[in-house]
This record gives sequence, C-alpha cells and structure tokens, in this order.
Amino acid sequence: MSLLARPLRAAVCTVLVLSGCVTAGPAAADEPSCGHGRNLRYVVTFDRGTPESTARAQVTGACGATTVYYPQIAVAVATSGDPSFGTRVGLDRAFSAQAERLAAQRATEVKPQPARATLPVTDPARVPTADLSDRQWDMRMINAGHAPGVSDVSTGSRDVVVGVLDSGIDPDHPDLSGALDRDDSAGCLTGAPDRSPSAWAPTTSVHGTHVAGIIAAADDGHGVTGVAPGVRVASVKVIDDRGYADPEAAVCGLMWAASRHMRLTNSSFFVNPWTLSCIRGDDRGVVHEALARAVEYSTSAGTLNVAAATNEAVDLTPSARSGSPGAGSGCEALPAALRDVVAVSAVGSDRVKAGYSSYGLGVIDVTAPGGEAGECVLSTVPGGYAPLCGTSMAAPHVTGVLALLASVHPDAGPRQLRRTLDNQAMPMPCPADYDLTGDGTQDAYCAGYEGFNGFYGHGMVDALAAVAPRGRPDPAR
Repeated sequence: MSLLARPLRAAVCTVLVLSGCVTAGPAAADEPSCGHGRNLRYVVTFDRGTPESTARAQVTGACGATTVYYPQIAVAVATSGDPSFGTRVGLDRAFSAQAERLAAQRATEVKPQPARATLPVTDPARVPTADLSDRQWDMRMINAGHAPGVSDVSTGSRDVVVGVLDSGIDPDHPDLSGALDRDDSAGCLTGAPDRSPSAWAPTTSVHGTHVAGIIAAADDGHGVTGVAPGVRVASVKVIDDRGYADPEAAVCGLMWAASRHMRLTNSSFFVNPWTLSCIRGDDRGVVHEALARAVEYSTSAGTLNVAAATNEAVDLTPSARSGSPGAGSGCEALPAALRDVVAVSAVGSDRVKAGYSSYGLGVIDVTAPGGEAGECVLSTVPGGYAPLCGTSMAAPHVTGVLALLASVHPDAGPRQLRRTLDNQAMPMPCPADYDLTGDGTQDAYCAGYEGFNGFYGHGMVDALAAVAPRGRPDPAR
C-alpha cells in the first residue's frame, strides 16, 4: 500500500482559480468578497514541489493568511475568518480541526470543553527524594532501570536527543532538569515552531512530564529512573490546554524534530478532533496525507518516530473482510498507523494486552508496559511522581530502548534502529483465552503467531538486549 492516501488534485500553475475566488479578470473589480467569522486554523496540502510563493498566493486568494509553509512536504498551516475558506481551497486539500469541533458542538448543543486548571510551578526543594525504583515493575519487565544486571550498562548518551511531542515537560523537575534540551524545545500549537519557554512548558497537563520521565528520568537514587537516563529530551508541545492534538501541531512537531536532527520522537497521542480513530472521509484523507508526508520526510532526515496505539481497544488491522474476526474495523490511528512509525500496544503487569489497548496485525510493531487500573506506571509529574496507565506510557518505554540503541550505535539510521528493535524483542504468543470480563466471550481476537501478532507485534522490548554486545543494528537499511 502506498504511504500516501491518494493523489491530490493538480494545482493551477499559471492563473489561480480557486472555486471562483480568483479570476482572470481585472484584479480589483473581480476579487471576491471575503466572509467574516471566527478566525480558524487549517492544514492545507499542495502538490509536491509547489513553491512557497505559489502556495501563499493560493491561500491569500482563498481569503486566508499563511502561518507557515513546509516546502519539503508541500503542506501549509493557514488561518482564515471566512467560513468558505475550505471550499475555496478545496475540501480535498484543506481541513480545520477547530471548525470540526465547532460544527460538532452546534450539532449536539454540547458546550466547549473548558481549559484545565493551570499547573503549579514545581519547587525542586519540595519534590520527594525517596528512592521509588522498587515500585517500577514496568522497568523490570523490560530489563531496564535497576533490573538485575542492567543498571551498570543502561546509561544513554547525551548526544541522543528525543523529541517528546506532548503537552510539555516540566523544566524544574529535579529528575528531568538535567535531561531537558531547552535549545531544541518548541511549542507547535499554532502549527509553526515557537522556541520561547512559555510556548513549550506544560500549563494544564502532567502528561508530557510523565512520558519524559519514563524515557530519561535521572538515575540519581531519588524518585524514579528512566529507561535511558543520560539521553536528552526536548519538549515539543503539540497538545493544547484542552487536551487536543490538532493535525497542524503534529505536523509542526514532526518537522521541527527533523530540522533539529533529533534521533527519535515519541507521540503518545492521536490526532484530534475525533473522539474515535474510526472516522473516515475526505477530511480524514487530508489529515492522513499531511501526517504521512511529515513522517516520511522526518524518517528520511534521520528521525525515527514512535507512537502509542491509542486506548480505544479497537482493531486497527487494515480491513479485509468486514465482519469476520481479525479482519479489522476500518479504524486508523494517526500517527501510529503510518508505515514509518513504530506503533506500540500496552500490557499490564501480568504481561497480557491491556483491555484498553488498541491492536492490529501489521500495525502493532512491539509492546511495552502500560499498566492496568490498580497497577499503573509510576513516573515524573510536576511537583513529584504519580502513576498513570495507557498506551501513552507504553510508547516511551519503547522510545527509551531505541534511545539506548542509538547511544550504542550513533551511526545507525531509523530503519536500522527499528529492525534491531524488532529482532531483539522478546516474542509473545497470542493468549489462549482473552476473556477479561469472564462472561464467556473473547474481548478481542489476536491474529498471527508467536513471533508476530496483532496484540504484541514482534514482542516485548528488551533494554538489556539493546546495550548488550549482541545488540548490533542490521547493516541492511
């Protein structure tokens, strides 16, 4: 299957004619009357190779303003107060998550989700100093942290920078302050990178700080220890104060990470505005196209992207025969389902796929601890430490293992790192019985075999294997 969803409509090369917005007649007299409404953001795709001047002219001609244009992938982020902007550009090329949410609110008369409470500023002196490593069952499961035989070889290299595409990383947390790469951090909520600390710091969510701790919390005898202490993490803020990760923010984050030559990114989110990853249509095609191009480009630039499979408990297997077990639901999780992304499912402390974790043969690459209710994953949060559950927690375990691999093998490219990760994973067979509720019916169907299946992919990641002498990357790219 091609990485890109489908070919786009050919762009007009000489005279810009966008749904009647620009005509070949006299300029002033025939220019359209732009509508006025709420100013909204759009992600806009163009034919590959479209010059920036042409893209900007088309956006302007459609009554919009260009925030940023990424010529490497021919994707723009634009704003417009004209309700017809999407139609003028072409609904197969423009999409606004903000407009989608507003339309849903009008249709259902649901009030907009309020912003969350602002996080308090962390006082490093008040963060608990007790050693919490004995509560890190997740690290022992993947042979990381202070598992026997691991602690003396699991320090990562400061040359490895991991972009944490999330809600921001607390710069004052003592377990993360030494790992945080402020120079490579940026806020991406507008679709264009903003390097000011206020743009990338967390404001309402502990999520990004928790994810960063799983990857790189210091091994200092206090609090928790990450999979790859010693590597650096960059705060790339793509999740806003209401918990939304819009397409333009995700594209910005991926492109920023590539431009800063980060070895890895971690995406513990799925792109909004949909509450389910099963929505399809032309707008979904635009989002898929933009993200697929960004991932494809970042991979070619040397950045390997890891993403959570989502907590929707849906079968992400590409549909083959609708209605039969293992045929797939037609759902697509973005960015996890994209070809060049390492997609991660979650298991509980019992090493069985967590009930919430999405899955799918040919989509899930590996699995890692995400926890279940009552035994979640302990990590850093502003002001201290807390347990959280989800594929959001599973993904950074994988990113941490890859960071160790990248530390040991500094010249390995994304495909080499990924192939080595897969080869070193501990195979996990499909469970013989997956009846979590005890009602006599299977809660999900696991297709595949021990070495590769829809629940666990190639298996459980192994941090010790990543740094052991046998952890050599495959020379084939």
